[in-house]
Amino acid sequence: MLTKRLMGVITVKEGWAVQSVGYRLHRPLGRPETLAENLDRWGVDEILVQCIDRGERGPDLALLSRLCRQGLSTPLVYAGGVRSVDDGVRAVQAGAERIAVDAWLHDSADTVEALAEPLGAQALVAVLPVSLAADGRVAWLDHRSRQSRPFSAEVMALLRSGHISEALLVDWQHEGIHGAFDHRLLDAWPVPELPLIGFGGLDEPEAIRKALSRDRVVAAAIGNALSHREHALQRLRAALTDLPLRPPQYAPLSTIAPWS
Repeated sequence: MLTKRLMGVITVKEGWAVQSVGYRLHRPLGRPETLAENLDRWGVDEILVQCIDRGERGPDLALLSRLCRQGLSTPLVYAGGVRSVDDGVRAVQAGAERIAVDAWLHDSADTVEALAEPLGAQALVAVLPVSLAADGRVAWLDHRSRQSRPFSAEVMALLRSGHISEALLVDWQHEGIHGAFDHRLLDAWPVPELPLIGFGGLDEPEAIRKALSRDRVVAAAIGNALSHREHALQRLRAALTDLPLRPPQYAPLSTIAPWS
């Protein structure tokens, strides 16, 4: 049974796909529609489109509509500007299969669960940029203030409520840094019953294997690395055939060079 996934991440700022490093530096990559088409063709299990500058403007429905018109066969997760039930419903109507929330969790965690009523709990993902505090516990970053703090009681209750299907655990300090994911974050995660998606400097086979070998980790999310290396996804799958992942697609294994 295939129980683990590889997720491709497209970070969007000012309408353009960007390479993001540490939640601070953003380098242009091109049109998000082109990156989505490539990820779909290469065979990722899911595509996360995160629009990091939507703020109070709401979700980027125009982008979602353009992606939908491309006829992508890969499930699409959308994050960015979702601050109400209506925002989430409109994003799904525009083409997203699941909704990921970040800032809304900081501002009104007790209202996020209301989105599970029209969409279903399986459609909600919590985006949690985290780091390790000095005491070894997980600290949660609010990217707007650049301040980290422990999870609030309201957020902990939501994460344990069953209204969130998965948490995207972002190692924001190592985001965009090759091979730098801090696996201690997975060990320190305080809600063992909630499935996790690892993200941030998680792009090499051994690091991905180490993460996906944990029962609670159901997916590895990969951003920049898939956009800069030809056949990067196929190489990853070829190197991870011992895990319950889909096999490589669109290129014979004999033509795939060893990972380097």
